[in-house]
Formats: sequence, structure tokens, C-alpha cells
Amino acid sequence: MEQAAPGVRPRRGWGTGLSSPRAVFWAAFALVALMSTLWAVASPLFSVPDENAHVAKAVAQLRGEVIGEAVEGRKHLVVDLPEGYDYNHGMMCYLFIPEHSAECGVDFGDGTGEQDFETWVATYNPIYYAVVGWPSLLTDDGIVAVYAMRILSALLCSLLLAWAFQLALAGSRARWMPFGAAFLALPMVVYFAGAVNPNGVEIAAGAALWLGVLRLLESFGTADDPHARPRWYLWLVVTISASLLVNARAIGPLWVLVIAVACSAVVGWRSAGRLFATRGSYPWLVAIAAASVFSLAWTLGTGGIASQADTADAPLVGASPLVGVAVMIRHTGDWVQQVLGVFGWLDTPLPFEAYLLVAVALGVLVVLAAAGSDRRGAIVVIGSLALALLLPALIQGFQISRTGLIWQGRYGLILYLAVPIAAAWALSRGSGDRLAFLSSRLTWIGVSLLAAFSSIAYVWVMRRYTQGLTTARSDEFPSSPWQPPIDDIALCVLYVVVALGFAVWIGRLGMLAARGVEASRADG
Repeated sequence: MEQAAPGVRPRRGWGTGLSSPRAVFWAAFALVALMSTLWAVASPLFSVPDENAHVAKAVAQLRGEVIGEAVEGRKHLVVDLPEGYDYNHGMMCYLFIPEHSAECGVDFGDGTGEQDFETWVATYNPIYYAVVGWPSLLTDDGIVAVYAMRILSALLCSLLLAWAFQLALAGSRARWMPFGAAFLALPMVVYFAGAVNPNGVEIAAGAALWLGVLRLLESFGTADDPHARPRWYLWLVVTISASLLVNARAIGPLWVLVIAVACSAVVGWRSAGRLFATRGSYPWLVAIAAASVFSLAWTLGTGGIASQADTADAPLVGASPLVGVAVMIRHTGDWVQQVLGVFGWLDTPLPFEAYLLVAVALGVLVVLAAAGSDRRGAIVVIGSLALALLLPALIQGFQISRTGLIWQGRYGLILYLAVPIAAAWALSRGSGDRLAFLSSRLTWIGVSLLAAFSSIAYVWVMRRYTQGLTTARSDEFPSSPWQPPIDDIALCVLYVVVALGFAVWIGRLGMLAARGVEASRADG
């Protein structure tokens, strides 16, 4: 145990041992990195949405072709691919046919493909591709390079998510925060973390920013929390995560603005005022502003938001904003299902029973927070739900005339993750003390349900790609198993073990957080 300074009462329980900030960070990093890396090696190359386009851009960009060239007869910009990276569309023969395994696909870079690629992400911000694309410079084997890029992306996202977990627990009142933070490792989060797709970094950076801004604004409150992280550290997390988020996708600056405004409303506008009245805030704010200016300049300079889709590209091109908003709201159930887990190119949903597991865990937490906290807590929870459900409708609705209906649930996952965090935050406040006796019990139950859901998702998706999801083999869909680089059974067993380990870790943190609150009361 840490030694207290002379004349200072030692901290009890919370903030030492297993629950120390350093231990929380490294445990979260290790567990999330394992889960996301296991997803990285379990999914066939380019089975993740748009991964083929993102890989082509990364490989070309690291060789000096940052945007690509317009070629007559090609709709999108074209980039050149080096030897060993030639692309054959036959790699993705199993897409949209979940009864087929991935065995029918040809190997990436096997010499049967083309040396150029028409990529629809050519004008995307180059920051993500510069970070994850460099392994392609070390090998002429395209398959090895893509797996290396996936693992590198997994490690980057795990770093950001580890910060989010650490800051979720950075407070004297964190009784319910382990339960809320457990949703940051939902299967879709770690699935995209272990893929070559900037959506993964967007989600992870958004999670770190939600918790970073929340804790930073709390540090400008009137009460001094002895278990809070140093303000310089909070600023570091906020600056790095915000800079990555604004440059992940074109919509990044909007996400940063939404998170800043939402957290200010939750903590209180006075805290935001004190932040801007503090001189030490401005070097960090300038760094975030510079990253934002680069993002906006890149997007506007490359015409990333000015292109007009054709009617054949997507439904409802040319529709009015009102129609777009109405259609988005009508499809809310689809977006929620996709957030929870629809894998591949939206061609691999999970069994209905699996969704019930996560729905029960989330539903209990949200209902308890809305009904068991005070008026302010209820407003925070209901507001987070409204933000997650309505903001995507407004965003897509006002773009639908130009883009058509192209929304996918993963685009709004950054908003949905705020719901369990908001619910846990509301319950952890003093107004939630009447339900304090439930925190440890429900945390254990909730994370057990999430571990079961995560394990089912992994095994189900593995089965889809190795064998196909047909219930009875037939001549139409003969058995032709595909194998990932590591034996599929071994991967499934390892993933289940890691998911259970994650659940045990979160459950223990829930117990320690509850004890920490009681210890703080006794000391107070």
C-alpha cells in the first residue's frame, strides 16, 4: 500500500492495488488488445466493411500516392498497388451469402489481380493511414501486411480505450462506472478496432474523449476530488483523442463539438466557464484547434463533402431533409441492431437470442439510472438516449439529397457508447445512493451477460466464415471450410477465456469502487 505523507490521512481501498489508475490502464489495454487482435486474425481479409478500399489507400499513400488519379471511365479515383498487393475481386466471393464459407476467395496479392484499385476513400484524411499503413513498407507479402496493419490498429484503439477505462474509474464516486465502462468493449467496438478502417479509431477516440472531457470539466468544479487524475494528464488524453477524432473521418469535428457541448451540459456550464478562464487551458485548446483546422482544410480542399451521388448509388438521392429524417427514425431498430452486432458487410447478423443478453444488461442500467437518480440524473440519461437516436437522423436527413441513404449503425456508435456511461455516471452521484446496495450485484450480472454476448458473437462470426451459416449441408452449399491463420477452435476458446477474464476484472472493479465510496464516507 502507498505510504501517506506525514500528517495526511492515507487513502483507503479505492485508488490502490488492482484499482490503481496505472493498474486499470494496463489491465484494460491488455484485455482490449487481446480481444481486438483476436478479431483481427479471425476475420478474412477485406470481410470488414470497406477494408479493401482503406488498405489500398494506405498502401498507396505510404508510397507517395496520397490521393490517387482520375482515370477516364472510372467513377472513383484510382491508386497504384505494388507487387504483392494486386487485388482480385474474387477475394470477396462470399459477401452477402452467409451460407458460404470464405474458402472460395482467392489470396490477396497472389498474382491474379490488378495492380490498380478504384478506391472510394481516396480523399479521406491521411492521418489514420499514415499511422497504420507503414507495415506495408516492410514486406512484399500483402497478406502479412494487412494482418500487421490490423494488429497495429488494434493496439492504437486499445490505448485509447484503456484511457477511457482509466478515466471512468478516476473519481471518488465511481460505484457504477465499471458497469458502464464494460460497454466500451462491445463486440462491434473491438471488431472495428482490429480492422483497417478509420471507424475503429473514431469509436475508440470518441470513448476516450467522452470520459476525458467529463473528468476534465469535473476538475474545474468546486469540490476537490482526491482520486481525480492530474489536470495536465486529463488535458493530454483530451488533446490526443480529440486530435485523432477530428481527423478520423470528415464528420470528426462535429463529434468533438457535440462531445464538448454535451459534457458541459452534464457537468455544468460554470465548469466550462472556469476552463476557458484558466490560462493553462489555452496551449491544449490551441493544439486541438490546429488539428481541427487541418481536418476541415483537408476535407474542404479535397471536396470530401461536395460530391453528388447518382440515383443508382444509394436510395433516396435527391429526397428532402424531412423525408430523410423520417426514414432514419423509422429505421432506428436497424441502426441499434447494427450497433450491437451486425458483422461483415452487414450480411452477418447474430441470433436474436444473443441480442437479448446485451439488451437486458443495458436496459437495466438505463432504467435504474432514469428512475433511481434525481431529476438532473434522469435528464442526463434521457438526453444521451435522445442524442444517440435523433442526431444521426438529423445528420443523414440533411445530407440525403446529396448522398442518399448511406447511414450504417457503426457511424453513430460513438453516440451510443455515451448512453451506458451517462447512466453509470448518474447512478454514481449522491442521488443514486439509495440504489447503492445493487451496484456490485448488478455489475457482476451485467458483465456476465456482456461476456456471454461477446463470446457468442465471436463464435458465430467464426462459424460464418469457416463453415457458412447453413443449418443443413446440401449440394448447393457444400462444405468447404476456410481457416484463419490460427486454428479456429483455438481462437474461439482463447476469446471466450479473455471475455470471461474481462468480466471478472470489471466485476472486481465494481466491488472495489463500491468499497472505495464507503471508505471515502468514513474518512469524510
